Amino acid sequence: MGSTDSVGVGRAFLQMTADLMSEPQKLLDAQTQLWHDYLQLWHRTTRRFLGETTTPMAAPAKGDYRFRDVAWEENVVFDYIKQSYLMTARWLQARVQDADGLDEHTHRKVEFYTRQFVDAMAPSNFVATNPLVLRETLESGGENLLRGLTHLLEDLEEGGGELRIRQTDMKAFSIGSNIAVTPGKVVYQTDLMQLIQYEPTTEKVYRRPLLIIPPWINKYYILDLRPTNSFVKWATDQGHTVFMISWVNPDESHADKNFEHYMKEGPLAALDAMRKCTGSRQANVIGYCLGGTLLAITLAYMAAKDDHRFASASYLASFVDFTDTGEMSVFIDEAQLAQLDERMVDRGYFEGRDMASTFNMLRANDLIWSFVINNYLLGKDPFPFDLLYWNADSTRMPAAMHSFYLRHMYHENQLSKPGGITIAGVPLDVAKITQPSFIVGTREDHIVPWKTVYRGTQLYDAPTRFILAASGHIAGVVNPPAANKYTHWRNPETPIDPEAWLAAAEQIPGSWWPEWARWIQPFGGGKVAARTPGDGKLPVIEDAPGSYVMRNV
Repeated sequence: MGSTDSVGVGRAFLQMTADLMSEPQKLLDAQTQLWHDYLQLWHRTTRRFLGETTTPMAAPAKGDYRFRDVAWEENVVFDYIKQSYLMTARWLQARVQDADGLDEHTHRKVEFYTRQFVDAMAPSNFVATNPLVLRETLESGGENLLRGLTHLLEDLEEGGGELRIRQTDMKAFSIGSNIAVTPGKVVYQTDLMQLIQYEPTTEKVYRRPLLIIPPWINKYYILDLRPTNSFVKWATDQGHTVFMISWVNPDESHADKNFEHYMKEGPLAALDAMRKCTGSRQANVIGYCLGGTLLAITLAYMAAKDDHRFASASYLASFVDFTDTGEMSVFIDEAQLAQLDERMVDRGYFEGRDMASTFNMLRANDLIWSFVINNYLLGKDPFPFDLLYWNADSTRMPAAMHSFYLRHMYHENQLSKPGGITIAGVPLDVAKITQPSFIVGTREDHIVPWKTVYRGTQLYDAPTRFILAASGHIAGVVNPPAANKYTHWRNPETPIDPEAWLAAAEQIPGSWWPEWARWIQPFGGGKVAARTPGDGKLPVIEDAPGSYVMRNV
Protein backbone atom coordinates (compact mmCIF):
# COMPACT_ATOMS: atom_id res chain seq x y z
CA MET A 1 0.00 0.00 0.00
CA GLY A 2 2.99 2.30 -0.19
CA SER A 3 6.03 3.27 1.83
CA THR A 4 6.01 3.68 5.59
CA ASP A 5 5.97 7.46 5.14
CA SER A 6 2.85 7.27 2.99
CA VAL A 7 0.94 5.26 5.57
CA GLY A 8 2.09 7.46 8.46
CA VAL A 9 3.74 4.72 10.50
CA GLY A 10 6.51 7.00 11.77
CA ARG A 11 4.06 9.65 12.93
CA ALA A 12 1.92 7.03 14.64
CA PHE A 13 4.85 5.60 16.60
CA LEU A 14 6.06 9.08 17.58
CA GLN A 15 2.62 9.76 19.03
CA MET A 16 2.70 6.47 20.90
CA THR A 17 6.20 7.17 22.27
CA ALA A 18 5.12 10.61 23.46
CA ASP A 19 2.09 9.07 25.17
CA LEU A 20 4.18 6.41 26.93
CA MET A 21 6.80 8.96 28.03
CA SER A 22 4.09 11.11 29.57
CA GLU A 23 3.85 8.46 32.32
CA PRO A 24 7.52 7.61 33.04
CA GLN A 25 6.82 5.69 36.26
CA LYS A 26 4.40 3.39 34.46
CA LEU A 27 6.97 2.72 31.75
CA LEU A 28 9.73 2.16 34.32
CA ASP A 29 7.55 -0.34 36.18
CA ALA A 30 6.91 -2.23 32.93
CA GLN A 31 10.64 -2.33 32.11
CA THR A 32 11.46 -3.51 35.61
CA GLN A 33 8.90 -6.30 35.30
CA LEU A 34 10.41 -7.39 31.98
CA TRP A 35 13.90 -7.59 33.47
CA HIS A 36 12.48 -9.55 36.39
CA ASP A 37 10.87 -12.00 33.95
CA TYR A 38 14.18 -12.35 32.07
CA LEU A 39 15.94 -13.22 35.35
CA GLN A 40 13.25 -15.76 36.16
CA LEU A 41 13.59 -17.31 32.71
CA TRP A 42 17.36 -17.51 33.02
CA HIS A 43 17.03 -19.08 36.47
CA ARG A 44 14.58 -21.73 35.21
CA THR A 45 16.71 -22.43 32.15
CA THR A 46 19.74 -22.98 34.37
CA ARG A 47 17.76 -25.45 36.44
CA ARG A 48 16.78 -27.30 33.24
CA PHE A 49 20.46 -27.54 32.29
CA LEU A 50 20.99 -29.22 35.66
CA GLY A 51 18.30 -31.79 34.88
CA GLU A 52 15.33 -30.32 36.76
CA THR A 53 11.80 -29.95 35.38
CA THR A 54 10.48 -26.39 35.36
CA THR A 55 7.29 -24.59 34.42
CA PRO A 56 7.58 -22.46 31.25
CA MET A 57 7.45 -18.68 31.63
CA ALA A 58 5.77 -18.33 28.21
CA ALA A 59 4.10 -20.79 25.87
CA PRO A 60 2.89 -20.36 22.27
CA ALA A 61 -0.75 -19.50 21.81
CA LYS A 62 -3.12 -22.16 20.52
CA GLY A 63 -2.79 -22.33 16.75
CA ASP A 64 0.74 -20.86 16.70
CA TYR A 65 2.52 -23.41 14.51
CA ARG A 66 5.88 -21.64 14.38
CA PHE A 67 7.17 -23.66 17.34
CA ARG A 68 5.70 -27.09 16.68
CA ASP A 69 9.08 -28.78 16.06
CA VAL A 70 9.87 -30.87 19.14
CA ALA A 71 13.29 -29.20 19.54
CA TRP A 72 11.62 -25.95 20.60
CA GLU A 73 10.61 -27.72 23.80
CA GLU A 74 13.07 -30.58 24.24
CA ASN A 75 16.25 -28.61 23.55
CA VAL A 76 17.01 -26.26 26.44
CA VAL A 77 18.69 -23.60 24.28
CA PHE A 78 15.88 -23.42 21.75
CA ASP A 79 13.30 -23.47 24.52
CA TYR A 80 15.07 -20.45 26.04
CA ILE A 81 15.12 -18.64 22.67
CA LYS A 82 11.43 -19.36 22.15
CA GLN A 83 10.35 -18.20 25.60
CA SER A 84 12.54 -15.10 25.46
CA TYR A 85 11.00 -14.13 22.13
CA LEU A 86 7.42 -14.73 23.31
CA MET A 87 7.96 -12.74 26.52
CA THR A 88 9.49 -9.80 24.64
CA ALA A 89 6.85 -9.85 21.91
CA ARG A 90 4.01 -9.84 24.41
CA TRP A 91 5.68 -7.11 26.44
CA LEU A 92 5.95 -4.88 23.34
CA GLN A 93 2.33 -5.48 22.41
CA ALA A 94 1.22 -4.78 25.96
CA ARG A 95 3.04 -1.42 25.90
CA VAL A 96 1.11 -0.50 22.78
CA GLN A 97 -2.08 -1.37 24.62
CA ASP A 98 -0.98 0.92 27.46
CA ALA A 99 -0.83 3.92 25.12
CA ASP A 100 -4.40 4.99 25.83
CA GLY A 101 -3.92 8.61 24.80
CA LEU A 102 -4.07 7.85 21.06
CA ASP A 103 -7.09 8.17 18.81
CA GLU A 104 -8.58 4.87 17.66
CA HIS A 105 -7.12 4.96 14.14
CA THR A 106 -3.58 5.72 15.31
CA HIS A 107 -3.84 3.10 18.04
CA ARG A 108 -4.93 0.45 15.57
CA LYS A 109 -2.14 1.43 13.18
CA VAL A 110 0.52 1.14 15.89
CA GLU A 111 -0.87 -2.21 17.03
CA PHE A 112 -0.87 -3.54 13.47
CA TYR A 113 2.69 -2.52 12.61
CA THR A 114 3.99 -3.63 15.99
CA ARG A 115 2.60 -7.06 15.23
CA GLN A 116 4.25 -7.00 11.80
CA PHE A 117 7.61 -6.25 13.48
CA VAL A 118 7.09 -8.89 16.16
CA ASP A 119 6.13 -11.53 13.58
CA ALA A 120 9.12 -10.65 11.38
CA MET A 121 11.58 -11.00 14.28
CA ALA A 122 10.42 -14.49 15.32
CA PRO A 123 13.41 -16.84 15.77
CA SER A 124 11.71 -19.33 13.46
CA ASN A 125 12.41 -16.93 10.55
CA PHE A 126 16.21 -17.21 10.82
CA VAL A 127 18.56 -20.04 9.94
CA ALA A 128 20.62 -19.89 13.15
CA THR A 129 17.61 -19.95 15.48
CA ASN A 130 15.28 -22.41 13.75
CA PRO A 131 16.11 -25.99 14.79
CA LEU A 132 14.25 -27.51 11.84
CA VAL A 133 16.23 -25.39 9.36
CA LEU A 134 19.53 -26.09 11.13
CA ARG A 135 18.82 -29.82 11.06
CA GLU A 136 17.98 -29.71 7.35
CA THR A 137 21.08 -27.64 6.61
CA LEU A 138 23.38 -30.11 8.37
CA GLU A 139 21.74 -33.17 6.81
CA SER A 140 21.77 -31.76 3.26
CA GLY A 141 25.16 -30.07 3.47
CA GLY A 142 23.54 -26.69 2.86
CA GLU A 143 21.69 -27.74 -0.31
CA ASN A 144 18.43 -26.46 1.20
CA LEU A 145 19.87 -22.93 1.35
CA LEU A 146 21.10 -23.14 -2.25
CA ARG A 147 17.66 -24.27 -3.39
CA GLY A 148 16.14 -21.50 -1.29
CA LEU A 149 18.37 -18.93 -2.96
CA THR A 150 17.22 -20.23 -6.35
CA HIS A 151 13.59 -19.87 -5.25
CA LEU A 152 14.27 -16.35 -4.01
CA LEU A 153 15.85 -15.29 -7.31
CA GLU A 154 12.98 -16.84 -9.26
CA ASP A 155 10.42 -14.99 -7.16
CA LEU A 156 12.27 -11.71 -7.60
CA GLU A 157 12.36 -12.26 -11.36
CA GLU A 158 8.65 -13.12 -11.44
CA GLY A 159 7.88 -9.93 -9.53
CA GLY A 160 9.96 -7.73 -11.82
CA GLY A 161 12.34 -6.85 -8.99
CA GLU A 162 9.70 -7.01 -6.23
CA LEU A 163 9.59 -10.12 -4.08
CA ARG A 164 6.49 -12.19 -4.90
CA ILE A 165 6.56 -15.16 -2.55
CA ARG A 166 4.99 -18.21 -4.14
CA GLN A 167 2.36 -19.77 -1.90
CA THR A 168 1.65 -22.78 -4.08
CA ASP A 169 2.87 -24.62 -7.14
CA MET A 170 1.42 -22.41 -9.88
CA LYS A 171 2.08 -25.10 -12.51
CA ALA A 172 -0.13 -27.63 -10.74
CA PHE A 173 -3.38 -25.95 -11.77
CA SER A 174 -4.98 -24.82 -14.98
CA ILE A 175 -8.25 -22.92 -15.20
CA GLY A 176 -10.78 -25.01 -17.08
CA SER A 177 -8.69 -28.18 -16.73
CA ASN A 178 -8.55 -29.04 -13.02
CA ILE A 179 -10.18 -25.96 -11.45
CA ALA A 180 -13.27 -24.03 -12.62
CA VAL A 181 -14.48 -27.14 -14.41
CA THR A 182 -18.24 -27.23 -13.75
CA PRO A 183 -19.77 -27.60 -17.25
CA GLY A 184 -21.44 -24.47 -18.57
CA LYS A 185 -21.54 -21.89 -21.33
CA VAL A 186 -20.96 -18.17 -21.61
CA VAL A 187 -24.31 -16.88 -22.86
CA TYR A 188 -23.86 -13.11 -22.53
CA GLN A 189 -21.14 -10.54 -21.99
CA THR A 190 -20.54 -6.84 -21.44
CA ASP A 191 -17.37 -4.82 -21.22
CA LEU A 192 -17.12 -5.74 -17.54
CA MET A 193 -18.37 -9.30 -17.29
CA GLN A 194 -19.23 -12.59 -18.90
CA LEU A 195 -22.35 -14.42 -17.77
CA ILE A 196 -21.94 -18.18 -17.40
CA GLN A 197 -24.98 -20.48 -17.38
CA TYR A 198 -24.18 -23.90 -15.95
CA GLU A 199 -25.46 -27.21 -17.25
CA PRO A 200 -28.28 -28.69 -15.16
CA THR A 201 -27.66 -31.91 -13.24
CA THR A 202 -31.30 -32.60 -12.30
CA GLU A 203 -34.36 -33.26 -14.49
CA LYS A 204 -36.37 -30.60 -12.67
CA VAL A 205 -35.08 -27.22 -11.54
CA TYR A 206 -36.44 -24.24 -9.66
CA ARG A 207 -38.33 -21.87 -11.90
CA ARG A 208 -36.37 -18.87 -10.65
CA PRO A 209 -32.69 -19.06 -11.61
CA LEU A 210 -29.87 -18.23 -9.20
CA LEU A 211 -27.40 -15.42 -9.97
CA ILE A 212 -24.05 -15.36 -8.16
CA ILE A 213 -22.19 -12.02 -7.94
CA PRO A 214 -18.61 -12.76 -6.89
CA PRO A 215 -16.13 -10.10 -5.83
CA TRP A 216 -13.90 -8.62 -8.50
CA ILE A 217 -11.01 -8.79 -6.07
CA ASN A 218 -9.57 -12.05 -7.41
CA LYS A 219 -11.68 -14.20 -9.73
CA TYR A 220 -15.04 -15.92 -9.62
CA TYR A 221 -13.82 -19.50 -9.45
CA ILE A 222 -13.31 -19.40 -5.69
CA LEU A 223 -16.86 -20.77 -5.77
CA ASP A 224 -15.92 -23.37 -8.41
CA LEU A 225 -12.47 -24.64 -7.49
CA ARG A 226 -12.88 -28.41 -7.82
CA PRO A 227 -16.00 -30.62 -8.06
CA THR A 228 -15.55 -31.68 -4.43
CA ASN A 229 -15.64 -28.13 -3.03
CA SER A 230 -17.52 -26.22 -5.74
CA PHE A 231 -20.52 -24.27 -4.51
CA VAL A 232 -21.60 -23.94 -8.15
CA LYS A 233 -21.62 -27.72 -8.65
CA TRP A 234 -23.41 -28.25 -5.34
CA ALA A 235 -26.08 -25.62 -6.11
CA THR A 236 -26.82 -27.16 -9.53
CA ASP A 237 -27.19 -30.53 -7.79
CA GLN A 238 -29.81 -28.92 -5.53
CA GLY A 239 -31.89 -28.04 -8.59
CA HIS A 240 -30.85 -24.45 -9.23
CA THR A 241 -30.23 -23.01 -12.68
CA VAL A 242 -27.00 -21.27 -11.75
CA PHE A 243 -25.67 -18.18 -13.50
CA MET A 244 -22.26 -16.80 -12.54
CA ILE A 245 -20.81 -13.37 -13.27
CA SER A 246 -17.18 -13.65 -14.36
CA TRP A 247 -15.70 -10.15 -14.06
CA VAL A 248 -13.08 -8.90 -16.47
CA ASN A 249 -9.59 -8.18 -15.15
CA PRO A 250 -9.60 -4.42 -15.85
CA ASP A 251 -6.78 -2.47 -17.44
CA GLU A 252 -6.20 1.20 -18.25
CA SER A 253 -9.14 1.19 -20.69
CA HIS A 254 -11.49 0.61 -17.73
CA ALA A 255 -10.11 3.51 -15.64
CA ASP A 256 -13.42 5.43 -15.66
CA LYS A 257 -15.62 2.45 -14.78
CA ASN A 258 -17.45 3.17 -11.52
CA PHE A 259 -20.10 1.48 -9.40
CA GLU A 260 -22.83 2.56 -11.79
CA HIS A 261 -21.08 0.67 -14.59
CA TYR A 262 -20.56 -2.39 -12.40
CA MET A 263 -24.23 -2.36 -11.42
CA LYS A 264 -25.67 -1.80 -14.89
CA GLU A 265 -23.21 -3.98 -16.80
CA GLY A 266 -23.19 -6.59 -14.04
CA PRO A 267 -26.28 -7.77 -12.13
CA LEU A 268 -28.85 -5.61 -13.98
CA ALA A 269 -27.59 -6.74 -17.39
CA ALA A 270 -27.46 -10.31 -16.07
CA LEU A 271 -31.11 -10.14 -15.00
CA ASP A 272 -32.22 -9.21 -18.51
CA ALA A 273 -30.06 -11.94 -20.02
CA MET A 274 -31.29 -14.58 -17.57
CA ARG A 275 -34.89 -13.86 -18.48
CA LYS A 276 -34.06 -14.45 -22.14
CA CYS A 277 -32.35 -17.72 -21.22
CA THR A 278 -34.98 -19.10 -18.84
CA GLY A 279 -38.20 -17.17 -19.41
CA SER A 280 -38.32 -16.29 -15.70
CA ARG A 281 -38.74 -12.61 -14.86
CA GLN A 282 -37.61 -13.12 -11.25
CA ALA A 283 -34.42 -14.63 -9.90
CA ASN A 284 -32.65 -15.30 -6.62
CA VAL A 285 -29.23 -13.78 -6.04
CA ILE A 286 -26.07 -14.32 -3.97
CA GLY A 287 -23.37 -11.69 -3.41
CA TYR A 288 -19.98 -12.62 -1.97
CA CYS A 289 -17.66 -10.07 -0.30
CA LEU A 290 -17.49 -7.00 -2.58
CA GLY A 291 -20.14 -8.72 -4.71
CA GLY A 292 -22.45 -8.53 -1.68
CA THR A 293 -21.79 -4.80 -1.36
CA LEU A 294 -22.70 -4.38 -5.03
CA LEU A 295 -25.81 -6.50 -4.41
CA ALA A 296 -27.00 -4.13 -1.65
CA ILE A 297 -26.34 -1.13 -3.91
CA THR A 298 -28.27 -2.79 -6.73
CA LEU A 299 -31.23 -3.72 -4.54
CA ALA A 300 -31.43 -0.20 -3.08
CA TYR A 301 -31.35 1.23 -6.60
CA MET A 302 -34.04 -1.22 -7.74
CA ALA A 303 -36.19 -0.38 -4.70
CA ALA A 304 -36.11 3.29 -5.71
CA LYS A 305 -37.20 2.21 -9.20
CA ASP A 306 -39.97 -0.09 -7.86
CA ASP A 307 -38.15 -3.02 -9.48
CA HIS A 308 -38.63 -6.31 -7.62
CA ARG A 309 -37.14 -8.85 -9.99
CA PHE A 310 -34.93 -10.35 -7.29
CA ALA A 311 -37.06 -12.60 -5.08
CA SER A 312 -34.43 -13.16 -2.36
CA ALA A 313 -30.92 -12.02 -1.55
CA SER A 314 -28.02 -13.84 0.13
CA TYR A 315 -24.93 -12.01 1.37
CA LEU A 316 -21.74 -13.98 2.03
CA ALA A 317 -19.10 -12.25 4.21
CA SER A 318 -20.08 -8.85 2.82
CA PHE A 319 -19.82 -5.29 4.12
CA VAL A 320 -22.89 -3.09 3.78
CA ASP A 321 -22.46 -1.20 7.02
CA PHE A 322 -18.75 -0.30 7.28
CA THR A 323 -18.78 0.82 10.93
CA ASP A 324 -15.83 -1.41 11.85
CA THR A 325 -13.70 -2.71 8.98
CA GLY A 326 -11.15 -4.34 11.24
CA GLU A 327 -7.45 -4.05 10.53
CA MET A 328 -8.08 -3.04 6.91
CA SER A 329 -8.83 0.41 8.30
CA VAL A 330 -5.09 0.76 8.99
CA PHE A 331 -4.58 1.37 5.28
CA ILE A 332 -7.41 3.85 4.81
CA ASP A 333 -7.25 7.48 5.88
CA GLU A 334 -7.23 10.79 4.03
CA ALA A 335 -3.48 10.88 3.48
CA GLN A 336 -3.32 7.32 2.15
CA LEU A 337 -6.40 7.76 -0.03
CA ALA A 338 -4.92 10.87 -1.63
CA GLN A 339 -1.66 9.07 -2.28
CA LEU A 340 -3.50 6.07 -3.72
CA ASP A 341 -5.56 8.30 -6.03
CA GLU A 342 -2.36 9.86 -7.32
CA ARG A 343 -0.89 6.47 -8.10
CA MET A 344 -4.04 5.25 -9.83
CA VAL A 345 -4.26 8.34 -12.04
CA ASP A 346 -1.01 7.34 -13.70
CA ARG A 347 -2.03 3.73 -14.34
CA GLY A 348 -5.83 3.88 -14.48
CA TYR A 349 -6.19 1.00 -12.03
CA PHE A 350 -5.10 -0.34 -8.66
CA GLU A 351 -2.63 -3.19 -9.05
CA GLY A 352 -3.93 -6.52 -7.79
CA ARG A 353 -0.57 -7.54 -6.34
CA ASP A 354 -0.73 -4.59 -3.95
CA MET A 355 -4.13 -5.70 -2.71
CA ALA A 356 -2.91 -9.29 -2.28
CA SER A 357 0.09 -8.07 -0.25
CA THR A 358 -2.23 -6.13 2.03
CA PHE A 359 -4.44 -9.15 2.67
CA ASN A 360 -1.37 -11.32 3.32
CA MET A 361 -0.16 -8.87 5.97
CA LEU A 362 -3.37 -9.43 7.93
CA ARG A 363 -2.18 -13.00 8.54
CA ALA A 364 1.56 -12.61 8.12
CA ASN A 365 2.65 -15.75 9.96
CA ASP A 366 0.41 -17.96 7.83
CA LEU A 367 0.61 -16.18 4.48
CA ILE A 368 4.12 -14.70 4.47
CA TRP A 369 6.58 -16.10 7.00
CA SER A 370 5.56 -19.76 6.73
CA PHE A 371 6.41 -19.59 3.03
CA VAL A 372 9.68 -17.75 3.68
CA ILE A 373 10.70 -20.66 5.89
CA ASN A 374 9.44 -23.37 3.53
CA ASN A 375 10.65 -21.87 0.23
CA TYR A 376 13.84 -20.03 1.16
CA LEU A 377 15.19 -21.59 4.37
CA LEU A 378 14.14 -25.21 3.87
CA GLY A 379 14.43 -24.93 0.09
CA LYS A 380 11.20 -26.80 -0.51
CA ASP A 381 8.73 -26.27 -3.30
CA PRO A 382 5.38 -24.88 -2.15
CA PHE A 383 2.62 -27.47 -1.82
CA PRO A 384 -0.07 -27.53 -4.57
CA PHE A 385 -3.21 -25.97 -3.07
CA ASP A 386 -6.15 -24.81 -5.18
CA LEU A 387 -7.24 -22.08 -2.80
CA LEU A 388 -3.78 -20.51 -2.71
CA TYR A 389 -3.57 -20.72 -6.51
CA TRP A 390 -6.78 -18.68 -6.63
CA ASN A 391 -5.35 -16.30 -4.02
CA ALA A 392 -2.32 -15.66 -6.22
CA ASP A 393 -4.48 -15.08 -9.31
CA SER A 394 -5.04 -11.44 -8.37
CA THR A 395 -6.99 -8.84 -10.35
CA ARG A 396 -6.79 -5.10 -10.79
CA MET A 397 -9.41 -2.54 -9.74
CA PRO A 398 -10.54 0.37 -11.98
CA ALA A 399 -9.37 3.71 -10.60
CA ALA A 400 -12.78 5.42 -10.48
CA MET A 401 -14.55 2.48 -8.84
CA HIS A 402 -11.80 1.74 -6.33
CA SER A 403 -11.41 5.38 -5.23
CA PHE A 404 -15.17 5.76 -4.75
CA TYR A 405 -15.41 2.49 -2.84
CA LEU A 406 -12.59 3.22 -0.41
CA ARG A 407 -13.56 6.81 0.26
CA HIS A 408 -17.35 6.74 0.44
CA MET A 409 -17.84 3.26 1.86
CA TYR A 410 -14.75 2.09 3.74
CA HIS A 411 -13.70 5.50 5.03
CA GLU A 412 -16.96 7.42 5.37
CA ASN A 413 -19.48 4.55 5.74
CA GLN A 414 -21.99 6.34 3.52
CA LEU A 415 -23.77 3.28 2.11
CA SER A 416 -25.58 2.54 5.37
CA LYS A 417 -26.89 6.13 5.59
CA PRO A 418 -30.10 7.10 3.75
CA GLY A 419 -29.12 9.11 0.69
CA GLY A 420 -25.43 8.87 1.61
CA ILE A 421 -24.51 7.49 -1.80
CA THR A 422 -26.00 8.36 -5.17
CA ILE A 423 -25.71 5.88 -8.05
CA ALA A 424 -26.93 6.71 -11.58
CA GLY A 425 -28.64 9.81 -10.20
CA VAL A 426 -30.56 7.83 -7.54
CA PRO A 427 -29.90 8.46 -3.82
CA LEU A 428 -29.68 5.04 -2.19
CA ASP A 429 -31.40 3.88 0.98
CA VAL A 430 -30.67 0.26 1.90
CA ALA A 431 -33.52 0.44 4.43
CA LYS A 432 -35.86 0.28 1.44
CA ILE A 433 -34.63 -3.21 0.50
CA THR A 434 -37.52 -5.63 0.97
CA GLN A 435 -36.12 -8.92 -0.33
CA PRO A 436 -35.84 -11.66 2.32
CA SER A 437 -32.16 -11.83 3.22
CA PHE A 438 -29.79 -14.63 4.20
CA ILE A 439 -26.58 -13.24 5.68
CA VAL A 440 -23.45 -15.28 6.39
CA GLY A 441 -20.55 -14.10 8.52
CA THR A 442 -17.41 -16.09 9.29
CA ARG A 443 -16.14 -16.10 12.85
CA GLU A 444 -12.39 -15.78 12.17
CA ASP A 445 -12.71 -13.36 9.26
CA HIS A 446 -9.75 -10.93 9.16
CA ILE A 447 -11.08 -9.13 6.08
CA VAL A 448 -14.78 -8.68 6.86
CA PRO A 449 -15.33 -9.01 10.65
CA TRP A 450 -18.47 -10.97 11.39
CA LYS A 451 -19.89 -8.50 13.89
CA THR A 452 -19.90 -5.83 11.20
CA VAL A 453 -21.50 -8.28 8.75
CA TYR A 454 -24.17 -8.89 11.39
CA ARG A 455 -25.14 -5.21 11.32
CA GLY A 456 -26.80 -5.99 7.99
CA THR A 457 -29.59 -7.70 9.96
CA GLN A 458 -30.64 -4.27 11.24
CA LEU A 459 -30.54 -2.46 7.89
CA TYR A 460 -33.22 -3.90 5.62
CA ASP A 461 -37.00 -3.66 5.66
CA ALA A 462 -37.20 -7.41 5.22
CA PRO A 463 -37.13 -10.72 7.12
CA THR A 464 -33.49 -11.62 7.74
CA ARG A 465 -31.70 -14.85 8.63
CA PHE A 466 -28.14 -14.69 9.97
CA ILE A 467 -25.73 -17.62 10.04
CA LEU A 468 -22.26 -17.56 11.56
CA ALA A 469 -19.80 -20.00 10.00
CA ALA A 470 -16.62 -21.20 11.66
CA SER A 471 -13.21 -20.44 10.13
CA GLY A 472 -12.33 -17.44 7.97
CA HIS A 473 -13.27 -15.36 4.95
CA ILE A 474 -12.68 -18.17 2.44
CA ALA A 475 -12.70 -21.50 4.29
CA GLY A 476 -15.83 -20.50 6.21
CA VAL A 477 -17.69 -19.92 2.94
CA VAL A 478 -16.16 -22.64 0.77
CA ASN A 479 -17.14 -25.49 3.10
CA PRO A 480 -18.97 -28.30 1.27
CA PRO A 481 -21.17 -30.59 3.37
CA ALA A 482 -19.33 -33.71 2.23
CA ALA A 483 -16.12 -32.44 3.84
CA ASN A 484 -17.80 -32.55 7.25
CA LYS A 485 -15.59 -29.71 8.47
CA TYR A 486 -16.11 -26.80 10.84
CA THR A 487 -19.43 -25.85 12.32
CA HIS A 488 -21.95 -23.03 12.09
CA TRP A 489 -24.26 -21.20 14.46
CA ARG A 490 -27.91 -20.36 13.87
CA ASN A 491 -30.44 -18.27 15.75
CA PRO A 492 -33.73 -17.18 14.12
CA GLU A 493 -33.79 -14.02 16.23
CA THR A 494 -31.73 -10.96 15.26
CA PRO A 495 -31.19 -8.74 18.32
CA ILE A 496 -29.18 -5.55 17.91
CA ASP A 497 -26.15 -6.90 19.77
CA PRO A 498 -24.23 -9.60 17.83
CA GLU A 499 -22.84 -11.03 21.05
CA ALA A 500 -26.40 -11.49 22.32
CA TRP A 501 -27.21 -13.28 19.06
CA LEU A 502 -24.23 -15.62 19.50
CA ALA A 503 -24.96 -16.29 23.17
CA ALA A 504 -28.42 -17.62 22.25
CA ALA A 505 -27.34 -19.35 19.02
CA GLU A 506 -27.32 -23.11 18.47
CA GLN A 507 -24.05 -24.62 17.26
CA ILE A 508 -24.55 -27.05 14.38
CA PRO A 509 -21.82 -29.43 13.14
CA GLY A 510 -20.78 -29.15 9.51
CA SER A 511 -21.46 -26.82 6.62
CA TRP A 512 -24.03 -24.02 6.49
CA TRP A 513 -24.82 -24.81 2.83
CA PRO A 514 -27.80 -27.13 3.61
CA GLU A 515 -29.21 -24.43 5.90
CA TRP A 516 -29.16 -22.00 2.97
CA ALA A 517 -30.74 -24.62 0.65
CA ARG A 518 -33.69 -25.04 3.02
CA TRP A 519 -34.07 -21.29 3.44
CA ILE A 520 -34.12 -20.49 -0.29
CA GLN A 521 -36.49 -23.29 -1.32
CA PRO A 522 -39.70 -21.24 -0.79
CA PHE A 523 -38.30 -18.55 -3.11
CA GLY A 524 -37.60 -20.97 -5.95
CA GLY A 525 -41.00 -20.51 -7.62
CA GLY A 526 -41.75 -24.20 -7.94
CA LYS A 527 -40.15 -26.69 -10.30
CA VAL A 528 -39.95 -26.78 -14.11
CA ALA A 529 -38.06 -28.85 -16.66
CA ALA A 530 -34.31 -28.26 -16.61
CA ARG A 531 -32.96 -25.49 -18.87
CA THR A 532 -29.82 -26.13 -20.94
CA PRO A 533 -27.53 -23.24 -21.97
CA GLY A 534 -28.33 -22.19 -25.52
CA ASP A 535 -31.92 -23.42 -25.45
CA GLY A 536 -33.25 -19.94 -24.69
CA LYS A 537 -33.14 -16.76 -26.73
CA LEU A 538 -29.40 -16.19 -26.22
CA PRO A 539 -26.88 -18.22 -28.23
CA VAL A 540 -23.81 -19.73 -26.66
CA ILE A 541 -20.73 -17.51 -26.97
CA GLU A 542 -18.12 -19.97 -25.69
CA ASP A 543 -17.59 -22.75 -23.20
CA ALA A 544 -17.15 -22.05 -19.51
CA PRO A 545 -15.04 -20.82 -17.83
CA GLY A 546 -14.90 -18.25 -20.62
CA SER A 547 -12.15 -15.94 -21.79
CA TYR A 548 -12.46 -13.08 -19.27
CA VAL A 549 -11.21 -15.23 -16.40
CA MET A 550 -8.06 -15.98 -18.39
CA ARG A 551 -6.99 -12.33 -18.69
CA ASN A 552 -3.98 -11.58 -16.56
CA VAL A 553 -2.39 -8.72 -18.51
